[in-house]
Order: sequence, then C-alpha cells, then structure tokens
Amino acid sequence: MRGYLDLGYDAVKMKIGGASLREDLTRIEAVIDIVGAAGRVAVDANGRFDRPTAQQWAAALDRYGLRWYEEPGDPLDFELNHAVTGCYSGAGATGENLFSVPDVTNLVRYGGMRPGRDVFQMDAGLSYGLSEYVRMLELLESNGFDRRLAFPHGGHLINLHIAAGLGLGGCESYPGVFAPFGGYPGGCAPSAGRIAPTDAPGFGLEQKTSLAQLIAELTA
Repeated sequence: MRGYLDLGYDAVKMKIGGASLREDLTRIEAVIDIVGAAGRVAVDANGRFDRPTAQQWAAALDRYGLRWYEEPGDPLDFELNHAVTGCYSGAGATGENLFSVPDVTNLVRYGGMRPGRDVFQMDAGLSYGLSEYVRMLELLESNGFDRRLAFPHGGHLINLHIAAGLGLGGCESYPGVFAPFGGYPGGCAPSAGRIAPTDAPGFGLEQKTSLAQLIAELTA
C-alpha cells in the first residue's frame, strides 16, 4: 500500500474474506493507518460471502467509514446485495460482472442500490462495448443515479479514456497487474490520486512499451 502511495495514488483497495473476520479487521486497520483515512480504503470480497456472512461483515465494517464495500456475494444475487445495502450505512459497490443493460436493470430494480451513495463498476471492455455502456449510464441516470458514482473495473487505458470522456467519477487502476494491458504508460502517471490521458492518438496503447511490442507482433 505504501508503494501505491509512492506511485501517486491516494486511495487503495484490498481483498477481504480469505482470513478470519478478526484477522481481516486487523489488516484493514493497518491499511487505514498507512493510507491515513478510512475513506481512502475500499475492501473487496470478490463475491465469496453468503447472505448471513455478508451482513455480518457489513456490521463489522460499518464503523470505519470505508470508501466502499465491494461485491460481498454473488454478483447476480441481487437479494443479497439488497440485504447488505439495507444494513450498511457506507457505500456498497458492484457491477463488474454485469455485462448488459438487462443485468444493470435488474441491479437497479432489485439490488437495493442507493442514489448518491453506492458505486457502479460495470466494465465496457468485459461487456458489449462502449455503446452498451452508454446505455447503462442512461439507465442509471433515468433512475436517479449520478454517473459520477460509476467507476469502471479493469484498470487499463480504455477505461481511463471512458471515465474521462463520459465524466465518470473515476476508474480503477492495477499497476503491475494484468500485463501487458493493465496499468498506464510512463507519460500517463497519477499524482495525488488524479490522472489524465496523454494526447496520443486513439487510446495510446502503443505508448505502453510491452503492449506495443505485442501489437507489432500481432500485426506483422
């Protein structure tokens, strides 16, 4: 986490659920101490909890004021998500495994998502592309949600451009992960938690040296 701060990030996310609740709470408190504020720390259960466990965790996390509590259970278990948002005062986050407008419609109808609080993480690169993603945003806004609470999952240049171009709240970033697509080129570095795409044509994928080599091999 200190390494992420040194790279220019001001908020981080950590995985939970692989250890006991007590152990993970100790880990969370340690990360809060490193980052400096609970509101700059998000936690992600990667869908591993059943409903009672997800709610138990919600009760334990509620006192911290975390940035968000992500995907506590199966992403298509909207009843579980609704149960969590119904008992958790902080922000919930989900959507990275929802790939279409009908999926997001069901999340809005049945998932208990709260306007002005909960975060939507749909990823245009994993679903039906930018046009479908724009329709997802239109659906959210027609139901009283703000696109500034959309933070695309993925951590790559395509979603960075989407977030900037569509006026979203931000996007996730995974430096050093999912190579060669994950992360950003040297000329596109975060500072104090903010970042801007370069003026390269298109998405600027060719500015990532390792990715440019792969593109050259595929197009040779």
